[in-house]
Amino acid sequence: MEAAAAIVGLLFVLFVLAGVFLTVKAVQAAKRGVDRTVAQARRTVEDTTLRARQLAQPGVVGELAQLRLSLRTSMRATQDALYGAAGEDASLSEAIGLFERLSAHGHELDAELKRLEREPDRPTIAARLPELRERTERITHSAESLRWAARDRARRFADDDLAALSDQIDVEAGALRHWTEGPGYPAAGEPVADGRPRTGTADGSPAADAARRGAAPETAGRGSSRGAAPDAPPAITARDPRTEPAHPWQKAPRTEEQRAEARRAEARGDVREAEARRRE
Repeated sequence: MEAAAAIVGLLFVLFVLAGVFLTVKAVQAAKRGVDRTVAQARRTVEDTTLRARQLAQPGVVGELAQLRLSLRTSMRATQDALYGAAGEDASLSEAIGLFERLSAHGHELDAELKRLEREPDRPTIAARLPELRERTERITHSAESLRWAARDRARRFADDDLAALSDQIDVEAGALRHWTEGPGYPAAGEPVADGRPRTGTADGSPAADAARRGAAPETAGRGSSRGAAPDAPPAITARDPRTEPAHPWQKAPRTEEQRAEARRAEARGDVREAEARRRE
């Protein structure tokens, strides 16, 4: 009895611990989701404010807003391109490391531009604008180089995969057309006038037809003990209706039992017809 109570107590403790663990995980996931939503909303508000300031306040303030907006847009696009493709291409890890080092310079420049927006000494800011513009262009140019290199790499991989797939499809298409390879048959992809393979001769004589079917003209009516002609095209394997996939627009193939039942029904019908004739 005491052992059963101990087991029940142990199970209860395990259930409580599992519930606490799942609750903590759920709270952490919810917190991460809220943090992402808040960060995205904050970025959207800041970008909208910068665009409005760029249009509404020309001069030094508008120039600073334009530099910040250009820097933030370029760095965010590069971050999305690199981190989005890192899961499929492990060789981008070094590029991500370089981007993180570049992000440190980008955050420093963005913070400096943000401080200068509240600076009342406009002539000093105007004197520093060329240097700030040059730093912004250098950072954005480096970010764009990484971003376009990653995109070109992904596109090159896609082109190589498509080329290999096209070669495999051509090989498979040639294998599916194996019956067209031989004397008297059109090549793969050659247009046919009536939709059927052309014969080897233009006169369409019975001898040519017999030769095309792989039998000699004089032995066409005999058995197939001698086999096909040496230059006859390979035969196509017949399809088994039992293993062939059924489509909604096709009738289901008859099985052997259904064929036997149909033959028995026909035999019964013949017997009844014969009895009816005798009665007459």
